[in-house]
Amino acid sequence: MYRRDWIAHATALAAGLMLPTLAWSQVRWSGQPFASGVASGSPTHESVVLWTRLQDPRFRTTTGQGAGTLEVRWELAHDAQFKQLVQTGKAVASAALGYSAHVEVNGLESDRWYFYRFMVADAVSPVGRTRTFPAPGAQVSRVRLAYASCQRWEHGFYSAYRHMFLEQLDAVLFLGDYIYEYPGALDAVRKVSGGWVESLDDYRARYALHKSDPDLQAMHAACPWLVTWDDHEVQNDYAGLQAGDSGLPLVNFADRRAAAYQAYFENMPLHSRVLTQGLAGMAAGAEMRIYGSVPYGRLTTIYLLDDRQYRDPQACTKGGRLGAGAVNPAYCDIWNDPARTLLGVGQERWLDQAFAMGSRGWNVLGQQTVFGQRDYRPGAGQSLPNDGWDGYPAARTRLLQSAQRHRLANPVILGGDVHANWVGHVKADYARPDSPSLGVEFCGTSISSRAGSNEKMPERLAENPHFVFADAERRGYGVVELTPTQLTTTLRVVDDVRRQDSGISTLAQFVVAAGRPVIERVA
Repeated sequence: MYRRDWIAHATALAAGLMLPTLAWSQVRWSGQPFASGVASGSPTHESVVLWTRLQDPRFRTTTGQGAGTLEVRWELAHDAQFKQLVQTGKAVASAALGYSAHVEVNGLESDRWYFYRFMVADAVSPVGRTRTFPAPGAQVSRVRLAYASCQRWEHGFYSAYRHMFLEQLDAVLFLGDYIYEYPGALDAVRKVSGGWVESLDDYRARYALHKSDPDLQAMHAACPWLVTWDDHEVQNDYAGLQAGDSGLPLVNFADRRAAAYQAYFENMPLHSRVLTQGLAGMAAGAEMRIYGSVPYGRLTTIYLLDDRQYRDPQACTKGGRLGAGAVNPAYCDIWNDPARTLLGVGQERWLDQAFAMGSRGWNVLGQQTVFGQRDYRPGAGQSLPNDGWDGYPAARTRLLQSAQRHRLANPVILGGDVHANWVGHVKADYARPDSPSLGVEFCGTSISSRAGSNEKMPERLAENPHFVFADAERRGYGVVELTPTQLTTTLRVVDDVRRQDSGISTLAQFVVAAGRPVIERVA
């Protein structure tokens, strides 16, 4: 029943940063050590990762000496009062990993809710609630998932999470842009401290700022999260090891990316195995593998993709500049190059193998952006964004061919990035309007990040008839409820993102029958 979690300890040791560990009773705290709250994630049918981060690393020992690591106690229980303990132990929070603690709890009962908390000195963390998923072969009648993305601090409050808290969810899929690297914004609702985010300390401070939001903290504590990233966790529009188009070039981009990836690990409930070669390896350009899949009984398999780390640079951006742009493929020689990839060769191979073992119920892909083609030029010719799937058409075709080859049941693609809701049918060939639909797509709006207006949406929907709905003016999240016979997706939007006490409403609701990839609007 008792186990020690030495993940951070081992990582620090591998990096040559090991220092003596202090017991919790030896530490004096000048502030609230759990100011970033608690979180859980990476759930399976028998395990979950518990997370916290100590926010006062300037502690002093009773002898007046500083230290590099701390022991943090943790408890997992069946009840919120912790009278029915399931497991307890000690985690290590090290300076090498920003005083974060990751506890990988194994050997749990499947399909069950648990409560957890952390303790250091005389401080006790908020209580978190988490769950394991049903066993892979179990019959499941329902699952409720929220998908969210893009939460720029300066653009508004995270009131959407206050309402998401009431949705009775089994898990949250966060699909990228958890933080932003910018030094501020015009007409800011909330201010950020510091300038451009480029160093490890910068990234740590920006995560601490975002995680200070009480509504975000409450949602992290409500249920497990499955997370992936997009570009702003590092730099706008970066591609692999190529820099994007924002931030002052004061540091080597590979160093900046390694710092950003480390800060992401420090602040997310992720398994230690994502650090494939430890901190030293990541600093040398090694991957941080965050893509993967997990079954939820026989009802669905959830896949999380990474379309940033392994991609080729964007094609034909105007003026040869770095980053994204709108492109007419007729004037871009490499647009259809079959060698170009968005996911990388290794991830594509893994996904093809995962599709071969996909669920017979629903197969939900959580990834960063819009999947279907969006031509912004009415009539003849095309104007396509080159930063997402449109800019990598051969890679999109390979994914679709893999789904067809393995007869993937009921594909559902969720996305973010574009700060707008897009709802549509996944087509076998977007160049042919009469092409069969293979699945459905729900790309979500942002939690707070600004977007444009709906002025041109009617003509864009007419130009791209595989989409049945789009809205750029409202902020919020989506809720997907799956049963063996039906998918229901509800688009929830806040009344005013500039108000912390904003109300919420349903923008639209759609259903899809199992075995029939046709979207029907019901609200």
